[in-house]
Amino acid sequence: MNKGKSDFNKKPRSRGAGASKVINAYGKVSGEKKRDELVKNNLKLVSFIVSRLAIGLPNWIDKRDLISTGVIGLIDAAKNFDPQKGVKFETYASTRIRGSIIDELRALDWIPRTTRERSKEVEKTISLLVGRLGRFPTDGEIAVELGWEMDYYNKILDQISGTALLSLDEIIATSPGGDTIKRIDTVKGKSEDPLGNIERQELIENITKVIGNLSEQERLVIALYYYEELTLKEIGMVLKVSESRVSQIHTATILKIRVKIRSLYSGS
Repeated sequence: MNKGKSDFNKKPRSRGAGASKVINAYGKVSGEKKRDELVKNNLKLVSFIVSRLAIGLPNWIDKRDLISTGVIGLIDAAKNFDPQKGVKFETYASTRIRGSIIDELRALDWIPRTTRERSKEVEKTISLLVGRLGRFPTDGEIAVELGWEMDYYNKILDQISGTALLSLDEIIATSPGGDTIKRIDTVKGKSEDPLGNIERQELIENITKVIGNLSEQERLVIALYYYEELTLKEIGMVLKVSESRVSQIHTATILKIRVKIRSLYSGS
């Protein structure tokens, strides 16, 4: 996601200076040694990603298990990384680590059926209001359409925050030719398929436009969380609201983006 720039693939802040040295030395060290050093120099990246994904997860989910899963994703990234693609290892590894952890969470099927139903209900209402209003609805408008009090609406946002996790393997679009586009395809380096690159760039441009139509507060939360990589608590200090309120804004914003992107690529 973009915080105002056209490039959705802005690199995260560096947390492993040693990794770049290894990448620069690609081809000068043995493959096994290179992979080991990449993994060793980026273990903190796993903990960082787990701490961010843990937002909204129930207490019974052991973060140590998620870290173990993330390390497997890191090892897989080190094994398959190709610097010739023009993507830095930390950026590439982040997608693999995050994808591994989210796949593990989905396998646990920890989200109650009623929570999934509430999430779909909110998304359906957002879609309805977007069509009626020609813009993204406010939280107040969504709550009124649902017939819920604001306190109850915010409570539901707290409950469905975990469903806002974006799986990198989730299919988010289908091209006219029938080829699917996964979310991870929008953050990978360029492929050798010119048509695939064009579709990916179009998707990035569309997401940029969608974010541009969000409220100033929603755009700021997306920018600070995904690109400045601030914690919810830190964002709350910037916006002068509670950490819980930031989480609610984030969840509602992700649902709005999902609805709009889905409509763009489904023709609805």
